[in-house]
Amino acid sequence: MEYFINCNTSTLAAYNAPLDQLRASHLYRRLGFSASVDTINQAVGQNAGTLVDALVDEALNMAPLPAPAWADWTNANYPEDDDVRRQLRNQQRTEFGLDYANGLLNNNLRDRLSFFWSNHFVTELDVYNCNSFLYYYVNCLQRNAIGNFRTFTSEIGLTSAMLYYLDGVFNNGNNPNENYARELYELFTLGEGNGYTEEDVIETAKALTGYVERGEVGCTQVTFRADRHDAGPKTILGQTGNWGYDDVINILFQQRPNEIAEFVCRKLYEFFVHPDSKDEANNAQTIIDGMAATFLANDFEIAPVLRQLFISEHFFDDEAIGVIIKSPFDFYFNTLKETSFAYTDATVLEMANYSRLLSQELFDPVDVAGWQRDRSWINTNFIIGRWLTIESILEAFYQADNEQFRSLGLAISGNVGLTSNNPDEVSRLIIDFMLPKGLLDEGEYQKAYAIFRSDVEDVYYEGGNQESWTLATWPAAPFQVYLLLQYLARQPEFQLK
Repeated sequence: MEYFINCNTSTLAAYNAPLDQLRASHLYRRLGFSASVDTINQAVGQNAGTLVDALVDEALNMAPLPAPAWADWTNANYPEDDDVRRQLRNQQRTEFGLDYANGLLNNNLRDRLSFFWSNHFVTELDVYNCNSFLYYYVNCLQRNAIGNFRTFTSEIGLTSAMLYYLDGVFNNGNNPNENYARELYELFTLGEGNGYTEEDVIETAKALTGYVERGEVGCTQVTFRADRHDAGPKTILGQTGNWGYDDVINILFQQRPNEIAEFVCRKLYEFFVHPDSKDEANNAQTIIDGMAATFLANDFEIAPVLRQLFISEHFFDDEAIGVIIKSPFDFYFNTLKETSFAYTDATVLEMANYSRLLSQELFDPVDVAGWQRDRSWINTNFIIGRWLTIESILEAFYQADNEQFRSLGLAISGNVGLTSNNPDEVSRLIIDFMLPKGLLDEGEYQKAYAIFRSDVEDVYYEGGNQESWTLATWPAAPFQVYLLLQYLARQPEFQLK
């Protein structure tokens, strides 16, 4: 697949034109996992600022997932029998994963962000292996997803999931473990080698000591013990004192605010706008600088930065549309949202499982650096996996209720679908809705038109025939839409958002 060079030269000035279908779809594909035809149609003609404010406010006011009954369970709460215990743990994880996946589908920006941050403040469930730790980790992600980044950094580092994943529970005054200190700087706030030294890592590790591992019961929340803490003086980023955990966070944000702002805003830019942020031919650095200034002016609040970015001419520029490769979750969930096909929890679990097969497992990024996204989602095996799985999913939808394919076509094409005798005209509208920027050229459209026409003979749509073809009335029209979607799902353009 061609990798898009970032040629976007637009600025952070507000985009003031009424949203068209192309840009309304773009907004929902980036701020959530896309949206239904009806939602997109309602957005068309709106002001970007009004719509973005509503989506940001929705995210700010959204409550996290309610605590499951097992949120505070330790190993003592589980059955003694190994097989029964394992089965119960897996059932809890499946149910909680389903609740979270439904949030990805329905919660727009809040859980788009919580999922993004899970790939920034990375933990892996198969490493810490406690369901109670998973709940509190996800709760932290959701509560802080669009809150204050300093608070977020502080809270996530004290979750038991993180303390286990990065060996914080094995970091004590007698034998410091540098793992978390290193990742705090390298992956979470500053970037590799940017604004800190190896000595800073060593001294920070000492300041982070005292959070002790679970006892014999297992899966008990991590607690602080002063007798395990290094009480001696440490020098961190040029500041000397008897520092502890809170001091580390305060010193970091006081001494390296510019570096943190630039690092985090670049990551947000590459996730929401374009994966290429360092080519001098584009305006990315200027945009990131503007975002960072807003971040600093608002004391590391995330929401003002996103409001600024999402209403900008830069975000809505043609060069920003259809240039990010869909993650596996995007690939399946966007299709589900855009078609509005009837689905069950089993469908969502199936899509999550397919995503796992394509290397994006919920709650289990590949390593501490997270999924590398974009081009890493596409190789020979993964693209074939996409084709085969989406083919199976669409076939199941068709077998369950083929008329929902006609309904989708009519929702997209509107009056044209009701009245036009030209299948090419109708299929063009479906193609341009399902693909972020349509197909590459007219020759590719002609191939898709031929698929959509299927076995409809020319005489039926040349006009004047009593049985003239229309999407609304033709008996085989659902099958035509089904064939077109199967074809589009294999196209390079369908892999983009």
